[in-house]
Amino acid sequence: MDSLASLFSNPIQPIQAEEVKTRSLNAAATEEHSCEFGSGKYYALCAVGGALSCGITHTAVTPLDLVKCRLQVNKEKYKNLGNGFKLTVAEQGAKGLMLGWAPTAIGYTAQGICKFGFYEVFKNFYGGLMGEENAFLYRTSLYLIASASAEFFADIALSPMEACKVRMQTSGLGTFPTTLREAAPKIYAAEGIAGFYKSLVPLWGRQIPYTMMKFACFERTVEALYANVVPKPRDECSKSEQLVVTFAAGYIAGVFCAIVSHPADTVVSYMNKASGSGIGDAVKALGFKGLWGGLGPRIIMIGTLTALQWFIYDGVKVQLRLPRPPPASMPESLKIKLGLAQN
Repeated sequence: MDSLASLFSNPIQPIQAEEVKTRSLNAAATEEHSCEFGSGKYYALCAVGGALSCGITHTAVTPLDLVKCRLQVNKEKYKNLGNGFKLTVAEQGAKGLMLGWAPTAIGYTAQGICKFGFYEVFKNFYGGLMGEENAFLYRTSLYLIASASAEFFADIALSPMEACKVRMQTSGLGTFPTTLREAAPKIYAAEGIAGFYKSLVPLWGRQIPYTMMKFACFERTVEALYANVVPKPRDECSKSEQLVVTFAAGYIAGVFCAIVSHPADTVVSYMNKASGSGIGDAVKALGFKGLWGGLGPRIIMIGTLTALQWFIYDGVKVQLRLPRPPPASMPESLKIKLGLAQN
């Protein structure tokens, strides 16, 4: 944490009056937003940020995701992360590491639109229903409910491409198409539309706890970093300094996300590989130890992924000049009720 604090300039320095005036003018200029907070345009641009955030990052880690999936469903062949990479390259060449990139890019772009866009919608909507004071007092619950609601719809958007991706990545060589344009029709011909959604329930089981942790942990970690680590208030930090905090909070949230959602992730991978298997069949076949197979690679992947997603999302909001409210603070009305207001 000390190293994080050292990234910020010393807030206690003598400055000239002219510098104060210039800084104030610059700050005022940067606060001219491109849209109103809570407007339709605001939510639409947040969805754009989510699309870029999830689509880019998930596609970039396709090799790690591929090996992780193979570790989960074929632990006899793929012993560990290094062995998984070695075998994949030996059998399919370096290009084999990018197997499944197309459904990954399409699926997670769609998921990102719903995940981040709807989160902003639901957080604002539920917060309005709760009222300003309750929204602050029960803000963790607000983050959890809003993110769960958003992920419910995000997974419906993701499921078809996730089914294609996992089947392409985990099927034996030569037993299943390796391109999306061939894989999707084959699944549809064999199982109908249900084939794209057969793992939706375990996908919800994986993604909803993951997203609840991702958003609630991130929001509270940002709040804690500004309160206890960053040596000056957020409104005195430059945009680049704020993005450093965003990245750090995102990585911390990502580690917890990976642990919470991993067993369901393993079940999803198994069910998409084993045609006709249910959740109970997958759990029985994998066993308790098997449910945690590939956790190490997934922590690395999800930690990095989550940090980059928040960094890209917040960076897009900065570039598009969207309103970026500061971390939650106690409303004045509540301070008065609790006797904390300053006279």
